[in-house]
Amino acid sequence: MSRRATGRPDPSHPLHSRTRIKICGLTREADVDAAVEAGADAVGFVFYEKSPRYVGIERAAQLARGLPPFVTPVGLFVNADPALIESAAAAIPGLLLQFHGDETPAQCRRPGRPYLRAVRMAPGVDLLDFAQRFDDAHGLLLDAFVDGFGGGGKVFDWSQVPRGVPRPLVLSGGLHAANVIAGILRVRPWAVDVSSGVEAAKGIKDAAAISRFCEAVRKADARLAQSES
Repeated sequence: MSRRATGRPDPSHPLHSRTRIKICGLTREADVDAAVEAGADAVGFVFYEKSPRYVGIERAAQLARGLPPFVTPVGLFVNADPALIESAAAAIPGLLLQFHGDETPAQCRRPGRPYLRAVRMAPGVDLLDFAQRFDDAHGLLLDAFVDGFGGGGKVFDWSQVPRGVPRPLVLSGGLHAANVIAGILRVRPWAVDVSSGVEAAKGIKDAAAISRFCEAVRKADARLAQSES
């Protein structure tokens, strides 16, 4: 299966004509191929050992090696040792960092690389304050609050997301083809992130589910474009 290139916009730009797509938790070449063929803009590798989707740096580098231009590799870290982050960034050119633990703004900035900061959307979270503290993040990834770290495949209350957050938003948490349209129409995110919602089993993606998810995102964008015309 050939890997075709898709567009990769400037992730710091808040305006967009379409919703970007990240497929996370990839562990197999076939799943990377399926994500690229479906039109994903980014693919995610989990460097958190407690996750069932964990991959080591060498394995992630193998999976990322065949990515076409403009498809971004993303590394998910949870309270990781700086040496691990440095090693992953050295092994995978163009790696976008995603911090999913208790990392402070200083810890996120220390590697000197573009990063996403996950926000665990518990009741009472002040997203505007969060965006101010992480004002150099290339995006804020909104996920449901669950016990532990790394994402739990749960949907949070989208009404918690205020208008006017001054960073690009990546909607995550329990998304799948049947609900992503509603999420995009409600939150108007810059991008969406999916993992368990396109799986046959933990860490094993379903190519047909990936395709359906990406097609649903395009349908949501078409509806937004029609409503704004």
